[in-house]
Amino acid sequence: MTDAPVTSAPADAASDIPRNPPQRSLTLHRALARVWANDRGLWGQITAVSHTTLGLRFMATALVFFAIGGILSMLIRAQLATPQGAFLDTELYNQIFTMHGSIMMFLFAIPMLEGLGIWLLPKMLGTRDMAFPRLTALGYWCYLFGGLIMLSALLFGVAPRDGWFMYTPLSDATHSPGINADVWLLGVTFVEISAIAAAVEITVTILRQRAPGMKLTAMPLFGWYMLGTSVMMLVGFPPLIAGSVLLEIERAFDWPFFDPARGGDPLLWQHLFWLFGHPEVYIIFLPAAGVMSMMIPILSRTTILGYGAIVAAVLGLVFLSFGLWVHHMFTVGIPHMALAFFSAASVLVAVPTAVQVFAWIGTMWKGRPQLVLPMYHILGFFLTFVMGGLTGVMLAIVPFNWQAHDTAFVTAHLHYVLIGGFVFPMMAAATYWMPLITGKRRIDGLGEAAFWVILIGFHGTFFIMHLTGLLGMPRRIDVYPDNPEWIWLNLTSSIFGFVLTIGFAMFALDLILQATLGKRAARDPWEAPTLDWAMPVPAPNYNFASLPLPEQAACGAAQAALTLARGEGVLPGAPRGRREVLVSTVSGARPLHVAVLPGNTALPLALSASIGGFVLLMLAGLYALAGAALVPVAVLIWVWARGMAPSGDMAQVQAAPGLRLPVHFRAGVTLGQSGLVAFLVANGTLFASLLFGLAFLEVVTPGPAAPSASVEHLTMGWAMGFVVATAGLGVLAARASGSGAALAGLLVNLLALAGVLWIGAQLDDPTRHARDALRAVVAGYVGLHLLVAAGMAGFVLDQLRRGEITPDTPGAAPAWRLWQEFTAVTTLITALVILVQAGVV
Repeated sequence: MTDAPVTSAPADAASDIPRNPPQRSLTLHRALARVWANDRGLWGQITAVSHTTLGLRFMATALVFFAIGGILSMLIRAQLATPQGAFLDTELYNQIFTMHGSIMMFLFAIPMLEGLGIWLLPKMLGTRDMAFPRLTALGYWCYLFGGLIMLSALLFGVAPRDGWFMYTPLSDATHSPGINADVWLLGVTFVEISAIAAAVEITVTILRQRAPGMKLTAMPLFGWYMLGTSVMMLVGFPPLIAGSVLLEIERAFDWPFFDPARGGDPLLWQHLFWLFGHPEVYIIFLPAAGVMSMMIPILSRTTILGYGAIVAAVLGLVFLSFGLWVHHMFTVGIPHMALAFFSAASVLVAVPTAVQVFAWIGTMWKGRPQLVLPMYHILGFFLTFVMGGLTGVMLAIVPFNWQAHDTAFVTAHLHYVLIGGFVFPMMAAATYWMPLITGKRRIDGLGEAAFWVILIGFHGTFFIMHLTGLLGMPRRIDVYPDNPEWIWLNLTSSIFGFVLTIGFAMFALDLILQATLGKRAARDPWEAPTLDWAMPVPAPNYNFASLPLPEQAACGAAQAALTLARGEGVLPGAPRGRREVLVSTVSGARPLHVAVLPGNTALPLALSASIGGFVLLMLAGLYALAGAALVPVAVLIWVWARGMAPSGDMAQVQAAPGLRLPVHFRAGVTLGQSGLVAFLVANGTLFASLLFGLAFLEVVTPGPAAPSASVEHLTMGWAMGFVVATAGLGVLAARASGSGAALAGLLVNLLALAGVLWIGAQLDDPTRHARDALRAVVAGYVGLHLLVAAGMAGFVLDQLRRGEITPDTPGAAPAWRLWQEFTAVTTLITALVILVQAGVV
């Protein structure tokens, strides 16, 4: 392995972009502050779209949910402290342990890493904001409203009670009547809008907005980790969304996707859930590992050991993480060959993880580690996470897994991995970047004491749970009067659990005291060479007065801060009075054009509130009204898109001497198009998840196939051919130009939609057989995409009417073309699948 610099770009990364001449720093910063500032007062909190504001808001909200989840865990430990468990009744206990897991997974861990990436990535990559500021705000509001819906259900006693994994048939309408399970299904799906939004914008920001000359092979390791995380989110979250939608449809309309009596299978839910659930572990781990890879070299006064090996390990981990999900299902009776394959894959995934751990240890070995507070938490990570990894290898071995499955041993392993692999690194990151957030130094003493209390409390709580698990204690029980051998172990775990809570409270108090009473911090307290410290403290919304060139990024934070503040980089100040960022090529970061980002707006809040209204109406069982509630959602999306129309000065921008760039309205591949490609990756995964469900049911419930459609095969074939042909004509219309083509695209998409509706009406009753139900869902998926394609064609037609599309300004036409092509492909695949399963071909 070779050493690689910890800086954003190596010194030999040549750039042919000359520097701008020095300017008055104060003038530049004042102009930028006016343009990038949030609105004042409470309205400013509603309309803010700055990545700095929203990243901090994500993290602060996640910490509040973490505190709530921690309180619920203390209620669980209080219940288990004695064998009779008189503290909670069974119903409330089930709600509490379900909400504890759901909060920690969906309302703390994922939003925390989203917030960290949103806040930190632009600072490390040398840009001023994320690619889609309004999407950032929409994601936050959806996360907040979805979380509040779930918490409100707990307060009213109707919280989910079937575990954070919601296994069927426990969660179906028969075994879980009421709205408890619906709260989880709809609330989590609402929250996942935030996750998909974050994944799209993180992917596009990393690939398209790095500082000029910052090649992929030279960007900070944190960028690689977050890129891997965002790709995993795009591919890993859609199966959960698909499963949640199917289960909610089953509960609401009696479509039997998971009912064995009507051709369904509860294992389909497990497959869809764990297709998300196991990558989820690495989605949580990778950002934490990314901050470790940034902090360890700086705190060890050296460069990272094995930059290339770490990148390869990250990519390997991303790939392998999708081949492990069945190790959560070793006891369901799958074939021995599958057991062997997934067991081997589960052991193999330890290799890229070990590569990273050894690279970090080697970096510390060759450097001079400073025993400061962030390093305390890093050492706590090593101690805890490695132990969790070892028990993970144990659970990957099938015979041991059969013995330990669904016991407290698995609970202990999960907490060692998640708290060791995520919480300790996040605490290190908080203490490391707090000066950049608050502009204050910490008060010595309390943070170190909090670390020791947390470390002792954690291991005292969860190490002992390994022993109770080995003694046979199952998970999710509230009493154990007939097992005296568990009593003292559970009591000890409970005592240390309260110690752990005290430690977290001390840690939170340390952060609060630093923010309120700490003395002013130096600009770069860690003497770091990275760009995140090459700005004032606390960091302004715009980050840099001018964007860094390669030689500035390589000269160290202190020197870079001086030159960038004088405007010697690219795009100095805000001379045009608008929010501008540089967009570059994917690999070499060669400047392509300047993107003009939207300013403060309340539109994300309005859109998320409209989606929240739909969710609440679904929870109330008012399905007709819920369908009507989608109308304002569609209207707001139209208004959102109208806000992206060309406006103002579209002349080329003088980014640096000799470098004139077009604005994005007249550019080639814009950020919006890149974002749509990323979204279509997630969309395609959702479609593949539905096809996986069809294939799975075809294999596991062969029986009499659901009878073919109630119309003649020839008629069905012609109908399918008509839908595919009209969808193909939509592609031709989208590739053409002019009002006639847009109008034709609108009409053919509506014709194809009418064909899908006719076919859906001819398919067998979806309440009769699971495969009929899944075919209907897939047909509905295609119909929805045709409807959206018609809407996009209508929007392009409107832009043409307004004169917003010209030979130099393509408007929304490229986005429509991408969507139309994707829709045509999925329509063709769906037609073939339905015709084959119906026996037509």
